[in-house]
Amino acid sequence: MRWLRFLLILLLVPLAACAINGKPSTYLVEVKGPYTLDTGDVVRVSVYGETELSKSYQVDDGGAVALPLVGPVKVRGKTTQLAAASITAALAEGYIREPSVAVEIETYRPFFIQGAVKSGGQFPYVYGMTVRAAISTAGGFSDTADRGKAVIYRRQGNQMVKGSVNLDFPIYPGDTIVVAERWL
Repeated sequence: MRWLRFLLILLLVPLAACAINGKPSTYLVEVKGPYTLDTGDVVRVSVYGETELSKSYQVDDGGAVALPLVGPVKVRGKTTQLAAASITAALAEGYIREPSVAVEIETYRPFFIQGAVKSGGQFPYVYGMTVRAAISTAGGFSDTADRGKAVIYRRQGNQMVKGSVNLDFPIYPGDTIVVAERWL
């Protein structure tokens, strides 16, 4: 009987600690991981020794960049390093001997904000933005805004994920931020 009480205490104490913490420990939207390219990003492609190929390209609706000689090269969902490898492979198929390619992001795709802000819409993304900075970019809160949190919609793989976040949560290009109205 004594062992049973001891076992019961060992099992219930950790559960009691969980009941005290009312905050969610994780968000549904991911906050880590390498940046991957998608429609709307503008990348700077540098091909060593080939000035006519070294310029800026926009990722099109199909998730590709259209290069002279090789045509569209799929880059959606790839990091800049993987995109450079794909372009290198495409150029090496009979066009350039041992190409050396570098890809860097010139302009990120925009983010979107709507709801209880003064001026919702599409805005240019700046690296390291938070929800608070995005709201400021949209002219600030409206008079009826819930000023404590927002909802972010973010594409993760093939899914659109929704998460309720605080104002210091980092946003990414392509995110949609919704600021709710408060209920009086």
